[in-house]
Amino acid sequence: MLFNRVLITGANGLLGQSLVRRMSRNREYDVLATARDDSPRFEAASCGYAPLDVTQPDEVEAIFQDFTPSVVINCAAMSDVAACDEHRNEAWAVNARAVKRLAKHCRDTGARLVQVSSDFVFNGKRGPYDEDARPDPVNYYGRTKLAGENAVREAGRSNWAIVRTVLLYGTGRDLSRSNVVLWMIDQLSKGEPLHIVDDQHRTPTHVDDLAIGIERLVHHEETGIYHLSGPDLVSIYELAGTVAEVFGL
Repeated sequence: MLFNRVLITGANGLLGQSLVRRMSRNREYDVLATARDDSPRFEAASCGYAPLDVTQPDEVEAIFQDFTPSVVINCAAMSDVAACDEHRNEAWAVNARAVKRLAKHCRDTGARLVQVSSDFVFNGKRGPYDEDARPDPVNYYGRTKLAGENAVREAGRSNWAIVRTVLLYGTGRDLSRSNVVLWMIDQLSKGEPLHIVDDQHRTPTHVDDLAIGIERLVHHEETGIYHLSGPDLVSIYELAGTVAEVFGL
């Protein structure tokens, strides 16, 4: 059997953990999980782990030389919108410059690159969007993610996939940041009010559904841009109501 040697960056995050759990159980893949931390935050799985800071050129080059991946799934990102605006150099280093470096290594080695992006590359005025819609980010986070997409597209090869997703939620182990559903559960369980809008509509995406979609793209060797999100278009207010109902809060 031919194995896909899959390098997952940002593996200690919400999506990274879900991908590791799913893909490491599949004998089709030889998975190496990487993140900045010295050790994995997720439960032990049948895959390797190595510390990797994608903003450090020497570390990235060493991983490509040692592991020789055939597929790279880049989940490493700075995704806190406010933090990206406040720490712009760091956001650009992770979301744009590091992606350009990964794309170059993939081009040079023949590896396929799956770049995880966001609906924040759009301005939100005329959604939901299809894959042919023209990006128009309105905040710095969105601009960095679009720059990362452009770096992938401009790397000189067509062996890539860009996955844009929306309002990711779910659970993981020792996550460094929360997500909208976990925040709602926490606030409601403490009896705290939720200050949210009712005129913003999104398609919330469960992390395991996104991981399934990405694995299918890898398995079928799909290329191009894909929008992978939940099926239901809801307001944040409606989402909060659903969370309260499901969890009895």
